[in-house]
Amino acid sequence: MLFTSPGADEFISGVILQDETIRQRSSGGTPLAEVVSSQGIVPGIEFDTGAKPLAGAPGETVTEGLDGLRDRLSEYHTMGARFAKWRAVIHITEALPSPACVRANAHALARYAALCQEQHFVPIVEPEVLMDGSHTIERCEEVTGEVLQAVFDALFEQYVSLEVMLRKPNMVIAGKEWAHSASVAEVATATLRCLRRHVPAAVPGIVFLSGGQEDRVATAHLDAINRSPGPKPWRISFSCGRALQDHELRRGMAGTRTWGSAGRPCTSGLAATAPPASGGTRMRWRPRRWLPAVLRIAASGATTDINGRDLRICSTQTGHI
Repeated sequence: MLFTSPGADEFISGVILQDETIRQRSSGGTPLAEVVSSQGIVPGIEFDTGAKPLAGAPGETVTEGLDGLRDRLSEYHTMGARFAKWRAVIHITEALPSPACVRANAHALARYAALCQEQHFVPIVEPEVLMDGSHTIERCEEVTGEVLQAVFDALFEQYVSLEVMLRKPNMVIAGKEWAHSASVAEVATATLRCLRRHVPAAVPGIVFLSGGQEDRVATAHLDAINRSPGPKPWRISFSCGRALQDHELRRGMAGTRTWGSAGRPCTSGLAATAPPASGGTRMRWRPRRWLPAVLRIAASGATTDINGRDLRICSTQTGHI
């Protein structure tokens, strides 16, 4: 239903499938990856096997799933997947995260990304600093910056081509239990300040997760980030399921909308995330104009990025492109 919502392809460039769903078929017998592709949307796959307790670090986790990843990538490629996602989970307290936790998760993300590019996948690198807790927005910005820096250091060490990857970060927000929630403008300012300090301009795109935010709040934050002045060397978009689906799912469960029609209003929520054009007016947003170009680079063996810059220098380092 969501894959075939009228007009969804104007706003959605890729869909992240699970192992179970990529093997499923539509009611007409078509593999779901083909259903997605037929809409002009690129199918992807989530590769990690979940966050597990980190030995010797109470309250912290490390994401696992590197074992056998090369073979799994090859299998999913034959099923039609062209990009992948790996999520690391970082908890915040006064003492956490520990340097050991940050390094372990950064290394796993970098190894995953390197294997993805070797197998002609575009990796989405997602280190999520959780909003659970009572931390301030300043503490979130501090930890998010530390994590971003560690991840890009690890990506460099593993010869990952930054031009052929996407970054999926959290927004910089205060913890759920903090008494003084930051304004939308404060969230946008802190998030962009953190990204400018720690995300290289070579990265073509940043796709934000909602991170447990209520759908309208996440949309307002993304809109403010896009409207904020100042340099943004990366394309900014979203990569979130709950913020797009929850409202319609709640209405369907409550009986106020029939499932047969629930897909149609989905695009109104997508349109609400559209960034403003210059001058402050809202423009019609079509991320598929740039995002599939990024996703197709690895699969096609291209030697230039979406801006025409030569990537062949990367082949001497990585052998991936």
